[in-house]
Amino acid sequence: LASTAITCFTRGLDLRKETEDVLCPANCPLWQFYVFGDGVYASLSSICGAAIHRGVITSAGGAVRVQTLPGQENYPAVNANGIQSQVLTRWASSFSVTRTKNTALEAVGRSVSTARPSTGKRPKKPLDKKAGNKDCKADIAFLIDGSYNIGQRRFNLQKNFVGKVAVMLGIGTEGPHVGVVQASEHPKIEFYLKNFTAAKEVLFAIKELGFRGGNSNTGKALKHTAQKFFSLENGARKGIPKIIVVFLDGWPSDDIEEAGIVAREFGVNVFIVSVARPTTEELGMVQDIGFVDKAVCRNNGFFSYQMPTWFGTTKYVKPLVQKLCSHEQMLCSKTCYNSVNIGFLIDGSSSVGDSNFRLVLEFISNVAKAFEISDIGSKIAAVQFTYDQRTEFSFTDYTTKEKVLSAIRNIRYMSGGTATGDAISFTTRNVFGPMKDGPNKNFLIVLTDGQSYDDVRGPAAAAQKAGITVFSVGVAWAPLDDLKDMASEPRESHTFFTREFTGLEQMVPDIIRGICKDFLDSKQ
Repeated sequence: LASTAITCFTRGLDLRKETEDVLCPANCPLWQFYVFGDGVYASLSSICGAAIHRGVITSAGGAVRVQTLPGQENYPAVNANGIQSQVLTRWASSFSVTRTKNTALEAVGRSVSTARPSTGKRPKKPLDKKAGNKDCKADIAFLIDGSYNIGQRRFNLQKNFVGKVAVMLGIGTEGPHVGVVQASEHPKIEFYLKNFTAAKEVLFAIKELGFRGGNSNTGKALKHTAQKFFSLENGARKGIPKIIVVFLDGWPSDDIEEAGIVAREFGVNVFIVSVARPTTEELGMVQDIGFVDKAVCRNNGFFSYQMPTWFGTTKYVKPLVQKLCSHEQMLCSKTCYNSVNIGFLIDGSSSVGDSNFRLVLEFISNVAKAFEISDIGSKIAAVQFTYDQRTEFSFTDYTTKEKVLSAIRNIRYMSGGTATGDAISFTTRNVFGPMKDGPNKNFLIVLTDGQSYDDVRGPAAAAQKAGITVFSVGVAWAPLDDLKDMASEPRESHTFFTREFTGLEQMVPDIIRGICKDFLDSKQ
């Protein structure tokens, strides 16, 4: 029985089997795990996070046996082994983690992200030079310091360091692509991602770079790079993390905070490599002492990197490369969790009834909970309909998960007839209309328990034409034909049905998975 290699972020609900042996990678970032419960974990939890929390493995990773269990109520919050698990009132399924019986398994599963050579006896395949390191998918801009701060001599040492990083990354057609921007008075894009796909060419291009001099307007250069560098015509690839590595000698002479915000909005992961940090005497000259924390993707230690000087930097190359290749750590990339708008269209007709309406709201909360809701992340809206429509809240009303969940809890049941077609048109126009040119992908989840009095096919087709992916969720007397007519293609995977309102809960993981699958397909 071979174990499957998983990432730090694989959740219980991503596994298909009742019992599965998995292999967790090493060095997962503890602060990032979502874990709900203690001993019995909600299937929304990260498997590796739960295993560390339980003491089955340490952060060095290893083999874990995952057993699927039924859902339960009141998963407790417990702090153990450096991980604080969170409370969850109810979830549809759970899992437990134990040590695998046979530790010889460890050799079998190879974690993709660490890409160790296989321990089998097969001769090693020669690395396809042209393709590069396929396990390191990244589009990287090196933003180098070309200011008077660094000076010509250290500028050359910086170029050597960047060259070594570029070679070790394993640049190739299917591996990382890199470009270089020089920051000085005005930023200059030296070469783009599309210009070179071989390490040799990149090395040559870096050697040829001339020192510009001027103030170190790093903020200006960072903003320019985030906005202009990663366009498709300049060689950025869809669905691959965008990274800017900012090299800074000393400190920036302009404001870098706004540039950091712009980069995050554009889905770019900013790393800062600071060399020769300001001394105590120099701190008075620095306009913002916290400049590193404000510019990086997340202020969690992962995205900042320090080197004491530009001399003897070889030993710093490999740890930096490992960071740049940890795909799942790129928190600022656009993912299905942080780049979608999900609108819920809720049937408030009299056949639903008060207690079932509560179950509908609970279903909506459980779907919404899985997403990273923020002003630059995912957004949620809700409309209730009978013959009439009422916008409960729009996409821009609430920008935190807490506020969205509390708004869902406060939705009052209307009671009345059922005009689903009208309601879809209303939502397309009034709720999704204002989001038309936004960066997020749009989803509409229609929940209904009966036959609509009007045509649903036309309004649903118009919604899809406007770029909205429609999932239909039917309960009780909702006719399957209506549900299929509303759903996006392929209809089978966008149509859900349950006889009882209590069955909604089981659908939550499938809906979340469906949204993520559509999101990824749209990026390919």
